Amino acid sequence: MANGPASSHASDGLILSHFGVAVEVLFGSGQRSMVRVKRNSGHVVGDRVRVAGEVLERLPRTTELRRRDARGAIHLVAANLDVLGIVVAPMSPAGFVDRAIVAARAAGLRPFLVFNKCDLVQAMSLAEALGGVYAEVLPCFVLSAVSGAGLEALREFFHDGHRGAFVGSTGVGKSSLLNALCPDIDLKVAEVSDHKWLGKHTTTVSTLHALPSGGELVDTPGFRDFGLVDISSQQVAAFFPGFEPLQEHGCRFSNCRHRQEPGCAVGELVAAGEISAERYETYLGMLTEVEVAEEAALRRSWKK
Repeated sequence: MANGPASSHASDGLILSHFGVAVEVLFGSGQRSMVRVKRNSGHVVGDRVRVAGEVLERLPRTTELRRRDARGAIHLVAANLDVLGIVVAPMSPAGFVDRAIVAARAAGLRPFLVFNKCDLVQAMSLAEALGGVYAEVLPCFVLSAVSGAGLEALREFFHDGHRGAFVGSTGVGKSSLLNALCPDIDLKVAEVSDHKWLGKHTTTVSTLHALPSGGELVDTPGFRDFGLVDISSQQVAAFFPGFEPLQEHGCRFSNCRHRQEPGCAVGELVAAGEISAERYETYLGMLTEVEVAEEAALRRSWKK
């Protein structure tokens, strides 16, 4: 199996796909090679690596995208992304958008919203309602992955060189959206899976795809749940959507949680009507949830 464009010197590359015991690396020359790794090596799609002979060295990451599985374990999904698309449709659970935005910002990613299935009346109503809340603070795209309506604006967004992924609950159409943006994705996955030496039980964790119009998308199979993974109460206070004016007019205390602290800029904005009481109550609910989780984690640490 090839280990890079040359085994006598080190070459830098990018992990495109991850299999149980190997990764596919794209080198600067355009060459792709399969490189063996340990099953639990910790490498993920999007990692920048340096390959020399049999040795694969991971270079520093700028961002990490994580998720929590059904058992509560946290998994790293991809690295070195700069944007995260939050896909919503009429069946999206309440609160998902705010959670995903906070988590994305805490991870150093720029979130954007995708209102899919706009060919449905319910979806358009949802886009209008949520657009009024988020349009001023996030890029928003109203489209239909099935009909293609509205896709061009999203293609232009990625054309700027963004590398991202989509998250959303089951049924919002993430797979259809990815296939619409990158029509040959199924062919590429099939070609990579034909490597007989990988074994029939090995599956791709995720795959990085270059979009025809520019930009890159990571396909993350099974990535349904995304939210407050390793998020602190301080990050909720800093990244909740609607609190952006704090960047110009901050609170008196840097660790303000925007409850009843003196000199709280959020309280002033709520009183002035610049932040609605409904949005503020949503924030307090999320903050309380995270604080309870933090306290529970602290109690567990005391028992060890």
